[in-house]
Amino acid sequence: MIVTRFAPSPTGRLHLGHAYSALFAWRKARDAGGEFRLRIEDIDRARCRAEFVAAIADDLRWLGIDWDGDVRRQSEHFADYRDALGRLDQAGLLYPCFCTRADIARAASAPHGADPVYPGACRHLSAAERRRRIEAGAAYALRLDVERAFDRTGPLDWIDEGLGTVEANPLSLGDVVLARKDTPASYHLAVTIDDAIQNVTVVTRASDLFPATHIHRLLQALLDLPVPRWHHHKLLTDDSGKRFAKRDRATTLHQMRDAGTTPEEIRALAGF
Repeated sequence: MIVTRFAPSPTGRLHLGHAYSALFAWRKARDAGGEFRLRIEDIDRARCRAEFVAAIADDLRWLGIDWDGDVRRQSEHFADYRDALGRLDQAGLLYPCFCTRADIARAASAPHGADPVYPGACRHLSAAERRRRIEAGAAYALRLDVERAFDRTGPLDWIDEGLGTVEANPLSLGDVVLARKDTPASYHLAVTIDDAIQNVTVVTRASDLFPATHIHRLLQALLDLPVPRWHHHKLLTDDSGKRFAKRDRATTLHQMRDAGTTPEEIRALAGF
C-alpha cells in the first residue's frame, strides 16, 4: 500500500507552495487507495510556535485534506533520534565539529546562493583535543563522517519516480550536521527516522530537496531502515519566477482565505 506524507515546520502560516506539496502527496495516496500521513517538524524549538501547529491543521482541513493516524510531532520523539545518534557514534561515524558558520564560509567555496560544503576542518582532530575543547565548554555540532560511512555501505542508489534509478553520491554534500547542542537532531537525521517510523513508501517533496536524498539514502543504509521511493515534484513559483517562501513573506493561505479565495480556487492556482 502506498503511504505518503506532508511534513511542514510550524514557523509560520502555510502558503501556496505548501498547498501544492500537501495536495500532491494527498492526491498521490488517495488516487492509489493508500494512506496520507501528517508530520509536524517542530524540532527547532526556538523558531516553532504552537499557534502555527493548529493553523496548519486548520488550513489543510479547509483545503479538504484529511490524514490517517496520529499526527507525528518531532518534539515528542527526541528519544528516537538519540537512539540513532548512539548507533552511529558506536560505529565510529560521528565527530564533534567546533567550527562556526562564519568559519565554514571562510574556509569553503560555494556557488552564489548555495550553502558551502563543509571542508572537514575538525574531522582529524585528536581525541585529546576534542575532549579538551568540550571540557572547556566549546560549542559543537555532531557531524557524520560521510566518506567513512560511504566506505562502510558501498555503492547505493534509489528510485525516483521522475528520473528512474539514481546513484547516490553523499560525498557531494560533505560531512553533514546530524545534531547540535540546542537541536537534538538535524533535518537529515529526523526526516529519515520519521519516514521509517511512519511507514512512508513514497517521499514526495519539492525538487530543491533532491540533493538531500543522497544523505538520506546513506543514513537508511547505515541504520538498516526501509528504503522508500521518492518523487521530487516541481517547485511552485510566483509570477516573477521566485519560489514561495516564508522568509520572503509569501502570501499565506490564511490571508487568501480572508480575501475571499475559496478552496477550489486555491486548488486551481496550485494546479489541481
